[in-house]
Amino acid sequence: MTRDNEDFDVYDKANELEEADEIDEVEEGFMKGYEENIDESSCVECKKVIQGTDFVEEEIRDKVYRFCSEECATNFELKKEHI
Repeated sequence: MTRDNEDFDVYDKANELEEADEIDEVEEGFMKGYEENIDESSCVECKKVIQGTDFVEEEIRDKVYRFCSEECATNFELKKEHI
């Protein structure tokens, strides 16, 4: 729903969310991650999502890569050697 030339505020006069505009669990989880500044990326080798600081970081051919495990880092490095 768009409103032209009007200020739109999801809060009611008491500065509380209106019932229809409440945040659901998915939105709340997204905002929690955003507020906590969680760095999320994917393992270069297996594409598994890496969250927080639980990852292995390796520099290969002057480029830094993130992996979910030492095993993925080793596999990726072996593949790069044969290219």
